[in-house]
Amino acid sequence: MAAERLEHKVVSGVAWSFSEKLLSMVVQMVVSIVVARQLAPDDFGIMAIMTFFTSVALAIVDSGFSQTLIRKPHPTDTEYRSVLGFNVVVSLVLYVVFLAVSSPLATLYDAPVIRDIAPVLFLVLPINSLCVVQTVMFTREFRFALLAKIVFFSTLLSGIVAVVMAVAGCGIWSLVAQRLLMMGLKAAAFWWIRRWRTSAPFSLASLRAMAPFSLRLLATDLIASIYNNVAQLFIGKMHSTSALGYYSQAQKLKDLPVTSAVQAVQGVTYPALAKLADEDDDKFAAGYMRIVRLLSFIIFPVMLGLVAIAPDMFMLLLGQRWMPTVPYFEILALSGMAYPLAMVSYNILKVRSNGGVIVRLEVVKRVVMTAILCYTIPRGVESVAWGMTAMAFVEFSINSAAALRYLSLSVVALLANTLPQLVLAAAMFVALYLAEPYIATLTLGLRLLVEVAAGVAIYASGAYIFRLRAMNEALALLRGYISKSA
Repeated sequence: MAAERLEHKVVSGVAWSFSEKLLSMVVQMVVSIVVARQLAPDDFGIMAIMTFFTSVALAIVDSGFSQTLIRKPHPTDTEYRSVLGFNVVVSLVLYVVFLAVSSPLATLYDAPVIRDIAPVLFLVLPINSLCVVQTVMFTREFRFALLAKIVFFSTLLSGIVAVVMAVAGCGIWSLVAQRLLMMGLKAAAFWWIRRWRTSAPFSLASLRAMAPFSLRLLATDLIASIYNNVAQLFIGKMHSTSALGYYSQAQKLKDLPVTSAVQAVQGVTYPALAKLADEDDDKFAAGYMRIVRLLSFIIFPVMLGLVAIAPDMFMLLLGQRWMPTVPYFEILALSGMAYPLAMVSYNILKVRSNGGVIVRLEVVKRVVMTAILCYTIPRGVESVAWGMTAMAFVEFSINSAAALRYLSLSVVALLANTLPQLVLAAAMFVALYLAEPYIATLTLGLRLLVEVAAGVAIYASGAYIFRLRAMNEALALLRGYISKSA
């Protein structure tokens, strides 16, 4: 019965989380389109530079403690109180440090506006530190419906404000306001709904007890945050903030479906896998393979489909000014096929290893990525995009190879669970490519509609004809959720 209740929570959680991510993705897509039409590429380039620093800082603020609390069987109020105090103190220290470096940063990139936006934008650090404990509590309790609603309405309201400010001519401040307001609304909602109070003391001993695993996660998260964004710093300096704006916009639009898929599944499956960590190995491995099949069934056709329709999509939605983004987007979209699967394997390592192997693998991956960046950055932005895509597949290979060792599974088994979806998605892409000359005379909007409809029809009919196991599992998952919710 306990396993059935957990399965229901996972199914319900994935459904709610995916619904929220889908709706939030639509909102963010609309906001990005409207704001991009009002702002210059330089504005997005400057925000990309600032994103590097906020991403690194957020990883430090959390320091892996939230994941440790989720993994623990029964966290105490003292542990919650200690983590909250640590998060707040570290966020305030980093806020002061980043303010100090904002002026030299503005000089380095010849962007005086950095001095103006830094004191406001970096407020996301202390605000975010107030969300950690409630997020952990809601996650452990599988209250994903509540989390979904809070995230969606925060995204919606902050997006509306960003659009209004962009149309009013506020420029880069519309992007700053969106990011700050979204974080602030989430924090306010968490504390309003769960007014958590405790008389438990702050305990350094509790932090020290959690530190071995937490600090290993911090090391990997910090390295990942740096390397995932460091190319943007070099593009902005060695090329231009406009070139960085095109690249960051391509990366942002690529990340919308990828991040939505990853977070919807990851956020639910990590606490579930943590609860099942000591269960039968065969059942644990079967759960991993099922997640891989479902993710690849969704993400492969989405990313290859976006590559196929990218020129028409950008022209219709963003206009001629943003067409230089298309080549970068087409390349980076390919990385979106590997990244979600790499993150699922990473979850296995977080659940089943002691964290040491994660750090060692991260070192190996970053050595490879350093070589890629050193080779690609001097050769131009398109070269960087190819390098980042190659790195996504390297990360998938390394994470999966390590995860399979903890699951007693073979590479052949992994390929057997992903290749059918890949082959079918590739066939869809080729069909859309070959059909281009026959629909070239249609109006732009009608052509895009035909491409999307044809892609969905080809993939869905192919999955039905060849009876893909992933399709059957997706339908069964959907039917199970509907019946249990009725």
